[in-house]
Amino acid sequence: MAMMNAKQYEESLRKLKLNVWMFGKRVENVVDDPIIRPSMNAVALTYELAHRPEHEDLMTATSHITGKKTNRFCHIHQNTGDLVKKTKMGRLLGMRTGCCFQRCVGMDTLNALSITTYNIDAKYGTEYNKRFLKYLKYVQENDLTCCGAMTDTKGDRSLPPHKQKDPDLFLHVVEERPDGIVVSGNKNHQTGAVNSHEIITMPTITMRKEDKDYAISFAVPSDTKGITYIMGRQSCDTRKTEGMTMDRGNMHYGGHEALVIFDKVFVPWDRVFMYKEYDFTTELVENFAAYHRQSYACKSGVGDVLIGAAQSIAEYNGVENASHIKDKIVEMNHLNETLYCGSISCAAEGHKEACGTYLVDVLLANVSKHNVTRFPYLIARLAQDIAGGLMVTLPSAADFDSPDIGKWLKKFYQGKADVPTEHRLRMLRLIENLTLGTAAVGYLAESMHGAGSPQAQRIMISRRINIKEKQRLAKELCGIEKGDHLS
Repeated sequence: MAMMNAKQYEESLRKLKLNVWMFGKRVENVVDDPIIRPSMNAVALTYELAHRPEHEDLMTATSHITGKKTNRFCHIHQNTGDLVKKTKMGRLLGMRTGCCFQRCVGMDTLNALSITTYNIDAKYGTEYNKRFLKYLKYVQENDLTCCGAMTDTKGDRSLPPHKQKDPDLFLHVVEERPDGIVVSGNKNHQTGAVNSHEIITMPTITMRKEDKDYAISFAVPSDTKGITYIMGRQSCDTRKTEGMTMDRGNMHYGGHEALVIFDKVFVPWDRVFMYKEYDFTTELVENFAAYHRQSYACKSGVGDVLIGAAQSIAEYNGVENASHIKDKIVEMNHLNETLYCGSISCAAEGHKEACGTYLVDVLLANVSKHNVTRFPYLIARLAQDIAGGLMVTLPSAADFDSPDIGKWLKKFYQGKADVPTEHRLRMLRLIENLTLGTAAVGYLAESMHGAGSPQAQRIMISRRINIKEKQRLAKELCGIEKGDHLS
């Protein structure tokens, strides 16, 4: 079939029979649920923009296995140009949605698996890559959204998977059958899980021989029997149910996370891409992490929105010409563009792997993501500084609409006389949403913990830095290598 548009994507989700729970109750209509719907809208935009001529170059690509046009989120990177376009696509969607648009994890999982399945086959003579390419063709031809599932709840983090008191704290094989495997366990913090057609799992950490039952990767339809989704809460999430768009800040889009439970889920062999090859878990985890750390160019797109909101509220408050305000806006832009630079650099310095897939520069990808764990917090701090305390003390939209007290609120919350009070309030709510509310999950908390917490990047940076070469350069310049001595 041809690439789906936004409406077709929505209709495809309606056909799924997902087992989703929220606030202790089963969600019967996931697509139209007011809390989940904004996150679906964000994913739908990735389909919509792919059909717009002005965005076609970034949003689509030519499949290396079919030669047909495909959504870039289903594409395997064939050159550094693809990697750069991925970065630019992330920024575009970040600025258009002001939140997480949820498809990056699946894209990064597909690309990491294209490399690792090939390398496992080269060592062991298996057929994982053949299976993977068949699956990839299916994903591309049906224009599917994939949820990349890596993180387990982990239990006692001082213990490896095989020593956990409860083995289900990590996803693992519980039965091997002639036609496939049966798995149990969980995947946590799953971005966009209930907006996805497919769930693709990976090991969450490096595995040892004793953990081989946990060294698995596979794909299943998201409504497979035995899979349950429990939605995570976000700050201010119930504002979406109140029917007052002003209090939501972002009127159209949002994100979501879920705990995904696998209770004796059957996986046919043709959808298994790693089965107990524990010696390849490090490669898969690190390559996925590198790709996904590049993906945080989206935060520069969300940063664009926040900077625009900060400038606007400064103008609405009548302080846009104050020197300290101008300087803060410049600082916000400097930090935001630095984030973008990091993602572009690791893409431009990418290289071709043995399978033909292009991988980002792993060191630069980790440096880029490490900046993301810091700079959005500084940008948000400056935005809150410029916005002022009213951002967190505003009465509700219902109070403004009240025939009894609304007149007082509109009178006393007026900023510049030529700016409608409502415009000022909406901008403040947007800043609140981006720095404190539901979107803060996708901007701040996700900046910190998404694709691994800061220490994970520091470990990778330490591994990738060639400190001996740096020492050699220093010694050569000061004469130590040549045996020069002071006279």
